[in-house]
Amino acid sequence: MTAETPPPLGPRLPIGGTSLQSRIAEAAIDLFYSRGAPATTVRDITAACGLTPGALYNHFSSKEELLYVLVRDIHLLADQGLAAAIAAAGPKAAAQLAAAVRFMVLQAAGLRKYSLVANREFAVLPAGMQDAVTAIRRQMRGRFAEILRAGSAAGDFVLPGGQDRLTASLTANAIGMLCANISEWTRANYPVPLDDLQDRYVVMALRLAGAKEPRRQSG
Repeated sequence: MTAETPPPLGPRLPIGGTSLQSRIAEAAIDLFYSRGAPATTVRDITAACGLTPGALYNHFSSKEELLYVLVRDIHLLADQGLAAAIAAAGPKAAAQLAAAVRFMVLQAAGLRKYSLVANREFAVLPAGMQDAVTAIRRQMRGRFAEILRAGSAAGDFVLPGGQDRLTASLTANAIGMLCANISEWTRANYPVPLDDLQDRYVVMALRLAGAKEPRRQSG
């Protein structure tokens, strides 16, 4: 195993927010992570960052809006990072899929607290707020599906069940969930260095995509 890649610092939230909004957001993330959003009060959040209870309402209309902004912005930053990783990987579908999976594993394992809050607390958002986050999730799955469709069309992937749009979408969903669910288990129970974990998940994803094995050179 190689040395573990140091995880990046957590994202500054909310996107474009003031320093005080970021203080509130960081306190809220910690509390939502440890207690869950339903069990966290506005007073808990403001006390954690040394503010009076009413101070939160100068920046967010409610705890629900604060939660929505955090969940939305974590998803937005993940989607931006995913798009950048794919673009930097070059034109080959296998390289793009590997880069996308490496990024998603880094997101789910290296930034576990943020990913866990975004994934778990998404379920307690009001319906309209959920819809906005769902659209970002669909866009991220669509990026995976496009890689799979392109790889299938080029003959690089043999997707399980067929080479059509539905199969690409189903496979994209499976790969995406495989990566996202890393945040649900504790890495202390599976002490795998982050870069090794990325390698393992890339292999799994390429197998799910039916990537062709590289030809061996004859001796």
